[in-house]
Amino acid sequence: MHIYNTLTRRKEPFKPLVDGKVSMYVCGMTVYDYCHLGHARVMVAFDVITRYLRHRGYDVTYVRNITDIDDKILKRAEENGEAISALTERMIAAMHEDEARLNVLPPSQEPRATGHIGDIIRMIETLVEKGFAYAAENGDVYYRVRKFADYGKLNNRQLDDMRSGARVEVDVHKEDPLDFVLWKAAKPGEAHWHSPWGDGRPGWHIECSAMSTCCLGDTFDIHGGGPDLTFPHHENEIAQSEAATGKTYVNTWMHAGAVRVNQEKMSKSLGNFFTIRDVLAEHDPEVVRYLLVASHYRSPINYSVDSLVEARKSLTRLYTALEGVEVASEGEQGSYAERFTASMDDDFNTPEALAVLFDLARDLNRAKSDQPEAAPRLAGELQRLAGVLGLLQQTPQAFLKGAQHSMALSEGEIEARIAERQAAKANKDFARADAIRDELAALGIVLKDSREGTTWVIEAP
Repeated sequence: MHIYNTLTRRKEPFKPLVDGKVSMYVCGMTVYDYCHLGHARVMVAFDVITRYLRHRGYDVTYVRNITDIDDKILKRAEENGEAISALTERMIAAMHEDEARLNVLPPSQEPRATGHIGDIIRMIETLVEKGFAYAAENGDVYYRVRKFADYGKLNNRQLDDMRSGARVEVDVHKEDPLDFVLWKAAKPGEAHWHSPWGDGRPGWHIECSAMSTCCLGDTFDIHGGGPDLTFPHHENEIAQSEAATGKTYVNTWMHAGAVRVNQEKMSKSLGNFFTIRDVLAEHDPEVVRYLLVASHYRSPINYSVDSLVEARKSLTRLYTALEGVEVASEGEQGSYAERFTASMDDDFNTPEALAVLFDLARDLNRAKSDQPEAAPRLAGELQRLAGVLGLLQQTPQAFLKGAQHSMALSEGEIEARIAERQAAKANKDFARADAIRDELAALGIVLKDSREGTTWVIEAP
């Protein structure tokens, strides 16, 4: 098995620290709002990676943290007029609901930052004792970036380049503008914990260093996260952890690709920002999962109506192949598993793995008429291998019929959309009219225009 290591910028043979066991930490959510599509990408990518490692026989300890104390959380709780714990518990429950609908398995451990304050303080104390951190007069504690000789190795950046090319926060209490905060002094009335430097709370970066090493040890196999975390978050984690322990922090760094919406960066300012529950309100969760799995985990994903339509068509092909076949408990012992394994062993190449599934579905369709006695075992193999990707977990009847291609709208809502489209056409807003038609098509609802008006039908599989 080979995995692309962000640190070395190449694929490397994967050899875990302990034979037969894998220790993996992935940066989780800051729970001040509902999870969005970018979160879904990371959730599903590392869910597939975990499932496959276990499929290959590894005992995987998968740790994904929760950041439940943070500037954004404090601000949102104040805006809402609710307690911090009420906000975070509500958002954590919503996150778990989103994950379950996307068929994302729970991590082995899900530590929360507020549950590791003691560990965080002890790590900061170690850094201060070793001269890698210092307490400022205002009660903050900062990390001395220039003290750590290897700073920038994950991103292949030099310190002076970072200073000249980045917007560095100005703070008169820092020895160097590049230094970052480990402990923040509490403002009046703000949530805080007692520490040797006064009442305060941890900085974001130190939280993950403390939680990961507490759960997995000073050195572990894999650290993952989203594409925006390599700098400064993961770079800072390396500096903190290796300075504190004197050991290599992580052997393999993995980062998922970004999500784009209609070829543009997802952004609230562009009006193309979608939460997971926004998307699942209108689309079958398995269709959304398929879209996220169909691209290699390191590649960017384009989320659009067209891409969802194609994802649904692809899943329909696989479920149609299974339809009408009694699935054997044991799969066909052929080349399919070998090809599937070869694809996934190559840095978890899910597009190639899916190609194997479609070849298997084609052969299953042929067997249903030419060799019906072989069909059950082919169907069993298709379902077994797809299950490694978290797919084909429904019955064919449920998917193919289920709300008629996951139609999430009532008849009244469909008619309202049609009326909105007609109004758009009357106002010569043809782009909006086309968008409404495409949105309905993604739900399996086909519009038919005539002189008498517009009617709709459910698209047959």
